[in-house]
Amino acid sequence: MEERTNRVLVIWILGALATVSPFAIDLYLPAFTQIASDFGTTPSQISLSVSSYFVGMALGQILYGPLLDRFGRKRPLYAGLLIFILASAGCAQSQNVDSLVILRFAQALGGSVAWVAAVAMVRDFFPVQESARIFSLLILILGVSPLLAPTFGGFIATEFTWEAIFYVLAVIGAMILVVSYLFLPARYRPDPNISLKPGPIIKTFLWVLRDPLFYTYTFAGAFSFATLFIYVAGSPIIFMQIFNVSPQAYGGIFALLSVSFIGGSQLNVFLTRKFSSEKLFSFALTCQVVISFIFLLGVWAGLLGLYSTVVMFFLLLGCLGICNPNANALALAGFTRNIGSASALLGCTQIGVAALASSGVGLFDTSDILPIVALMAGTAAVALLILFVGKRNITSPIPANTSAGQIVH
Repeated sequence: MEERTNRVLVIWILGALATVSPFAIDLYLPAFTQIASDFGTTPSQISLSVSSYFVGMALGQILYGPLLDRFGRKRPLYAGLLIFILASAGCAQSQNVDSLVILRFAQALGGSVAWVAAVAMVRDFFPVQESARIFSLLILILGVSPLLAPTFGGFIATEFTWEAIFYVLAVIGAMILVVSYLFLPARYRPDPNISLKPGPIIKTFLWVLRDPLFYTYTFAGAFSFATLFIYVAGSPIIFMQIFNVSPQAYGGIFALLSVSFIGGSQLNVFLTRKFSSEKLFSFALTCQVVISFIFLLGVWAGLLGLYSTVVMFFLLLGCLGICNPNANALALAGFTRNIGSASALLGCTQIGVAALASSGVGLFDTSDILPIVALMAGTAAVALLILFVGKRNITSPIPANTSAGQIVH
């Protein structure tokens, strides 16, 4: 009974850590028009603050990976969350787009430790064959963010100001920091042999990258995952600018579409009991490519309105809910050491690719849905191509660790 209680506690804490960056992204989306009005600019320019957050997340993965292996999971986690708290308060003091973009980068640089630590600790606490299910459970907890954050953010922006949203993020970061300090068990023991010098760090990353299993599912998963980031950056423009829905209605649409992503991840929990992660990822990615090109053709022909657009996004996000946890589990399956560095490189690649793709939403200053959907279709097609080519180089069977391990307090 105690072991089961410890497992549940760990999953909930890891889930809370996983929500740090999603809350930081989703909470202020309904305030785009309000921020743009205060700064005298357009929502498309404000969307660059989403892309800068993605870039900070990607770089943060590389920064914290070796630190988590060298010093253990907790000390780097505390430092990163403290940076997140201070940067969140700084965002509330922004006076223009440039300062907001820079502070959002700093906010991401701190907050990114929460996700890479959570990913690494999945492998600390749970065996390989259980990882995909644990990732899916984390997505279920993480799903509270897109379900509640936009609606909550719209309420804060309407009743108070957009600045209050960032103060709320600072409070959330502080609460998670306290909970992690008090209740998160210590499973991983620091490895003093992990070097923090640039040369050995790069050598470790190159060693990780040589694993065909890792680079195939990391890059295929990254281009697949880019669809989610493009959607997040472009959805305020699509729904509030193109379709002219209110911030409150946008929050409802965002929550509805999040149900698809969460539902796909939870369906994956049951599917992994009957099918391998390789088969599930391949099938879901193929569906994602087909749906995205149908979506693109519909937009190009002018056949899609608000409701049909919501339906297409719903289908795409459902595919991502299955693709993402299986890609993560498969990418990390071959490692028993340097897991922190491997998870850091995994996160950096996924978020870096997605950040570059999503930046097109703001850089092109688009007021048309077609370029956004074209970005989604293009990244999905690249993901399928990488999977097709990369699987030819995977010759070893995927390892299975049958020992669940014990949680050490």
